[in-house]
Amino acid sequence: MGAFQSIILGIVQGLTEFLPVSSSAHLNLFPWVFNWQEMGDSFDLALHVGTLLAVILFFYKDWVKLIKGGYEQVRYKKKTTEGRIFWYIIFATIPTGILCLVMDKISEKVTEGLAGVFGTTFISAEMFLIAIALMVMGVLLYVVDKKSKATLDYKNMSFKQALWISLSQALAAAFPGVSRSGITMTVGRKMGLKREAIAKFSFLLSTPIIAAAALVKIKDFVFNVPFFLGILASFIVGMFVIKFLLKYLQKGSFKVFAIYRVVLGIIVLLMFFTRM
Repeated sequence: MGAFQSIILGIVQGLTEFLPVSSSAHLNLFPWVFNWQEMGDSFDLALHVGTLLAVILFFYKDWVKLIKGGYEQVRYKKKTTEGRIFWYIIFATIPTGILCLVMDKISEKVTEGLAGVFGTTFISAEMFLIAIALMVMGVLLYVVDKKSKATLDYKNMSFKQALWISLSQALAAAFPGVSRSGITMTVGRKMGLKREAIAKFSFLLSTPIIAAAALVKIKDFVFNVPFFLGILASFIVGMFVIKFLLKYLQKGSFKVFAIYRVVLGIIVLLMFFTRM
């Protein structure tokens, strides 16, 4: 993969990782639409490392407080909100990681089955699933966001709420188009969290699971110029998008993102059938 494609995909990752529109869907769509070389799972994960660094840097003060609170809770039995949220994130991530592995196997079987039904390649069948996931989650995000009451900050949530929000990430990891941000924000809104609060918690929640995935796959990384350009692009753009979304959600809703998902899903579905 050349430097130009790496930068473009890095920008796409930075733009779409934190918005509830599915970065994995967009990263799969660009090579499919423009007939680019398939980027592979390791490069996909590398781009996620770029946005992971953006989360860590943007929320570094929050992470310092969370880690300090988590340590003090164990070492000195000192109970703080930060310590409680830190251990919520850690303990909720463990079953989520296991569920991701299970759901990934199910996703492969479903995609292979669709490829057989339509008589297409695995990639084309995946595009069909992406289109459906974009539209279904778009409708769910709109309906849930519109009907839910915004009453809780993320610091006031229970472990049960944190666990359900975290587990929902497995569905997004298995099926491109669902969107990790989209599904966690949808579940969070259903549980009564404020828009800005669930967005922030969603970003923090992504940190350990993406970091763990990167450590597992690090042996597959190809450390060349396009690799680092992609990471740099996703990092820089991701920083701006986090700032934008948190400010936007202070007054705005998820409606615009829901509409975008449905429109994009329809376009992808039409492309799928015209290419059959």
